[in-house]
Amino acid sequence: MKTIAETMGVSRTHQYEKRTHNRQGGKRFYHKGEDDHYLPLIRKIVDDRATYGYRRVTAVLNRQLGKDRVNHKRVYRIMKKNSLLLQRHTGRPVRVHDGSVQMIRSNLRWCSDAFEITCWSGEKIRVAFSMDCCDREIMSYVATTGGITGDMVRDLMAEAIEARFGPVDRVPEKIEWLSDNGPAYIARDTHNFARMMGMEACTTPYESPESNGMAESFVKTFKRDYVHMNPLHDARSVLEKIPEWFQDYNEYHPHKGLKMKSPREYRRSQLKLETCPAK
Repeated sequence: MKTIAETMGVSRTHQYEKRTHNRQGGKRFYHKGEDDHYLPLIRKIVDDRATYGYRRVTAVLNRQLGKDRVNHKRVYRIMKKNSLLLQRHTGRPVRVHDGSVQMIRSNLRWCSDAFEITCWSGEKIRVAFSMDCCDREIMSYVATTGGITGDMVRDLMAEAIEARFGPVDRVPEKIEWLSDNGPAYIARDTHNFARMMGMEACTTPYESPESNGMAESFVKTFKRDYVHMNPLHDARSVLEKIPEWFQDYNEYHPHKGLKMKSPREYRRSQLKLETCPAK
């Protein structure tokens, strides 16, 4: 076989695979009886959440099944067999970043960013948000047809603090506030307000959006799963839907980094562990 393969200029390994494949009658996927039960449930999830890959589909399916959980490898096989998988992403990072934005627990670092939604009418909506870098909950947001101002960013900070700690004068411990170098974020009043509330305002290096990668990733997810999957007739109709989209993300959206829980599911589980009496 080696001599023949070298003479023909083909891969010997590939010839072995072809021979094994032919012996198996060309069968690429095996089938289990329960697959017929799972397939319509998976199709329904994919129809409702067209941007979900097999891991997030598995998380949603297991929520519906309750105790009779299914392994993500089986969901992958069923989805691959029925051409339900997403197209593989082939993009490559431009530069390597060795630092980590994610935190080991909540309320250590919050990140913020702003993005733009273009409506079919040509109107533009600008959205800014604050997110915890551990549990990924969107704690506060603002949406406007104008520009994001320093007052709006300071309102984001105040609403995030109130969402986590209630009406307090200062946060219980120092929290980093990570953002890019937009004018609203680097304004002197914004930094002074952060310092007054017991927070430390941090900005990313110039031309390095990856340094705020968690916020950048959320923007990509939000646009893919909500903005691009819904009608965007005009600014008024989109502004009415944005609160629903953020609520759905916080309550429903599974994260691989959160063991396929949504941000608030994960947060509730963490709070439950913290309040459990020590034995």
